[in-house]
Amino acid sequence: MSAAPPPGGRERRGLVGPFSGRQIAVVASVVLVAAAVLVVGTAPIAAPAPSLAPVDPAATQYAIGPAGGGLAPGRRPPELAVEGPGGGRGPATTLDGDPIGLADLRGRVVWVDFWASWCPPCRAETPALRDLYERHRADGLEMIGVSVQESSAEDIRRYVAAYGIRYPIVADLTGAIFRDWQVYGLPTQFLLDREGVIRAVVQGPVDAETAENLVAPLLAEEPRATPAP
Repeated sequence: MSAAPPPGGRERRGLVGPFSGRQIAVVASVVLVAAAVLVVGTAPIAAPAPSLAPVDPAATQYAIGPAGGGLAPGRRPPELAVEGPGGGRGPATTLDGDPIGLADLRGRVVWVDFWASWCPPCRAETPALRDLYERHRADGLEMIGVSVQESSAEDIRRYVAAYGIRYPIVADLTGAIFRDWQVYGLPTQFLLDREGVIRAVVQGPVDAETAENLVAPLLAEEPRATPAP
């Protein structure tokens, strides 16, 4: 015996076979959501843009070697010398290929910053150092960034362009200068007076106020008549 038709004499049928429109809509929604999740989950993630945030007060030095005595204030540091392809040593050059040496900078206050583009506290402090240099370069401040443990000089150039850095950068790709200066963490700052003598060593990142307080007294000093040995 066949089933009785619904009231009104007309049998209700699904939109597709036995399925109603509501059921099809629910299934379609589930499929679309699943597809969206799959697309998001498998799409390549772009590299994050360089952060221009101020230094995190909790940021600390990124250690890349065992802590040691290091160069102390009152000493003159060794010259900037890098390793060549054959293993010999030669004068350091900037990313533009210009030679740079500490002896040529006597009479200026020199800030030497050891850093790396992959180092979070280094990235955080870069704007403070960049702005310090721009603010005081006419007052006799020279800043040298020594980049260590980088894959290539091109990585450093991209970083320099992203942050608008205009002070000289040395690519210490073999770590020769890093070892000569007995550095064990990044960032590490050396502040040299006008005679080339280390006056301060900072293990870790600095903010704008700290950087200003470090450099201002040295910029105000007159060169000594008799350089320190």
